[in-house]
Amino acid sequence: MPSRFLKEEPRDFPRRVTDRVDSPCFLVNEGVLEKNLKVISDVKTRTGAKVLLALKAFAMHSTFPLISKHLDGVCASGPIEARLGCEKFGKEVHTFAPAYSKYDIKEVIKYSTTIIFNSISQWKRYRGEIEASGKKVEIGLRVNPGYSEVETDLYNTTLPGSRLGINASDLEGEDLTGVDGLHFHALCEQNADALVRVLKSFEKKYGKYIYRMKWVNFGGGHHITRSDYDVELLVSTINSFKKRYGVQVHLEPGEAVALNCGVLVSTVLDVFNNGIDIAVLDTSAEDHMPDVLAMPYRPNIIGAGNPGEHRYTYRLGGLSCLAGDVVGDYSFPRRLKPSDRIVFLDMAHYSMVKTTMFNGVRHPSIAIYNPKSGKVRVVRRFGYKDYKDRLS
Repeated sequence: MPSRFLKEEPRDFPRRVTDRVDSPCFLVNEGVLEKNLKVISDVKTRTGAKVLLALKAFAMHSTFPLISKHLDGVCASGPIEARLGCEKFGKEVHTFAPAYSKYDIKEVIKYSTTIIFNSISQWKRYRGEIEASGKKVEIGLRVNPGYSEVETDLYNTTLPGSRLGINASDLEGEDLTGVDGLHFHALCEQNADALVRVLKSFEKKYGKYIYRMKWVNFGGGHHITRSDYDVELLVSTINSFKKRYGVQVHLEPGEAVALNCGVLVSTVLDVFNNGIDIAVLDTSAEDHMPDVLAMPYRPNIIGAGNPGEHRYTYRLGGLSCLAGDVVGDYSFPRRLKPSDRIVFLDMAHYSMVKTTMFNGVRHPSIAIYNPKSGKVRVVRRFGYKDYKDRLS
């Protein structure tokens, strides 16, 4: 049933589209995705940087034919993502994990064009196996730049005691013959000015090693496609770095690729009052939007505002048994009732890859909207078998 409370239809996700898909459903707009890719492609053209899709953020492989036209490959977090990138993206696969098992490294070698190690000991342990494979694989080391402006500790990789990245002191006296590049990652949804400051710390600690490398990977967290992102600063920063050291630069955006290109469509199942008006949805923060609880953050909803901003305020609850399965408090111009649609914005990145099937809550379908044709294509529906096959 069409939503009753929306006064304005968003340009990218009009109500005529969100009302006709399954509920719950992740709906991705190919037009917005392509717009993001063109912004990133422009950076590539002006800097010569390699840009890789971070699969940890967005792994919707039905969109890979479009994304692969613009990007150089993918970065993976282990053998399973590496295989997906190899089989579905078909270009470069750069793999990094905090550590590799003997079983995993065989798969990682098979599917990767570049392998990045998190410690000197892991590199030494497996470099013979890489050489014996006969496959040309470039080698990188992840280092800790020692500086970050990420405010949430859960996402800050440079804190004391971090398990991610080799410290500069650990490289002293090491023979780095065979290492092709250095990798750091210290950003999270940040602008180019933060990169400049991280880069200053990175160069201070590792500058003497950079001259020996073919490339340096600036990691992810670059919010390149955000409206206020300083693209010019990013371009000048990359070009000046390349000029100083004569190396290739790699970027690993994930969120920037899928920023604002997807929504999560849900439906109100019940409305009641327990000291506050509560609306229970057919989706779940715990199952379908885990970062809402982990970050935490409050996603925007089409047609809704902050508590008290509109006449009717509701606490939106999820369908799982977790007491804290609550998305947040929102206000609406009109009363909510069962069958009303609630559309959460910017749900393509991270939300889709982090979903679970806790409590057997129905997993959202996945659909693609093409604004040029006006057509919606459902690419996947989930059911009992998907839940059963994850267990034993």
